[in-house]
Amino acid sequence: MRLPGPLHVLNEGLAFLLELAALAALAWWGFTAGGNVIVHIVLGLGTPVAAMVLWGMFAAPRARFKVALPFVLLVKAVVFGAGALALYGVGHPALAVAFAVVALLNTALATLDRDAAFRATAAQ
Repeated sequence: MRLPGPLHVLNEGLAFLLELAALAALAWWGFTAGGNVIVHIVLGLGTPVAAMVLWGMFAAPRARFKVALPFVLLVKAVVFGAGALALYGVGHPALAVAFAVVALLNTALATLDRDAAFRATAAQ
């Protein structure tokens, strides 16, 4: 299923905003988790940085390593899932569910759109 031009752009923009939201949720959770200031700082900075590194290595459009689609989707599920769990962990279960649902729908649409574009290009 190929998305029309404006919807493609909107979905890609939403994907970027979801990535940023996942990183913000991980930082929020990290800065509130643990028992002391050092743990807050390590988790608040380290958790989103770890997610960024993982994303950049395998899931970003210009990822360092080109891997099969199932692995890319697994990385996205891990990062978005961690973002949803972080929102739940800071006391916002409804927001966590909403985030997870929107991320799932966005990723599914993006995957179908990219697959259709790939098939169209391969058919030429």
